[in-house]
Amino acid sequence: MPRYFLQLAYRGAPFHGWQRQPNASSVQQTIEEALSMVLRRDTPIVGAGRTDTGVNARRMYAHFDTELPLERQDALLRSLNTLVGRDIALERIIPVSDDAHARFDATSRTYHYYALPGKSAFFYPLAWQAPAGLDYEAMNMAAEQLLTTSDFTSFAKLHTDARTNICRVSHAQWHPVGPSGGMVFVITADRFLRNMVRAVVGTLVDVGRHKLTIEGFRRVIEAKDRCSAGTSMPPQALYLWDVTYPYIEPCCGQ
Repeated sequence: MPRYFLQLAYRGAPFHGWQRQPNASSVQQTIEEALSMVLRRDTPIVGAGRTDTGVNARRMYAHFDTELPLERQDALLRSLNTLVGRDIALERIIPVSDDAHARFDATSRTYHYYALPGKSAFFYPLAWQAPAGLDYEAMNMAAEQLLTTSDFTSFAKLHTDARTNICRVSHAQWHPVGPSGGMVFVITADRFLRNMVRAVVGTLVDVGRHKLTIEGFRRVIEAKDRCSAGTSMPPQALYLWDVTYPYIEPCCGQ
């Protein structure tokens, strides 16, 4: 049966996360309903991962199967985009092998967390209003320890169905962004746990406020206890930025 990847983006605020759930609107359900209507058969999709309520995706992938090869993919995309509404953008349909898998074949995932100084009348729904005086140098020194960490239990949401809390982080650093003094935390790993990035950022902010030392950040990691880490940061500033696969070439702004 032919299989296709969907490349998409979405604004998380209107949805109760990616995953379909009873009595709540989700990104997955919205796309499945649109696909099923256009293809005239129930068409489930499998996403590259799950984002929580309010979390955005600049680039997400999902796969679906069809009974026959798709023709006129551009016209199909236009129809789907009309049905899913303004908060979801379906960008590409990519033919893949029948055994390709949007979740299990991903080699890395990258998240961005945006922090802006001061109050903004325009960007507050899409970024975190950071307090003045955060020590980003200390936050980056603490973040370096994530590169040599494998067990992220301290930053994992409790009571999930994850079989392991082992992740391999290849990049974790705050970078300046834009002319306004904003900062973005960029983190790349082979996989992420539920709530992991928001918990990591919340603990780094404690370092930036000098409520937690760099050595204290190491002790949080070693404790393997979610209660020892910082608060979970607001979701609207978090973006699933990219997902990489060995057989998909990047496009649309890399």
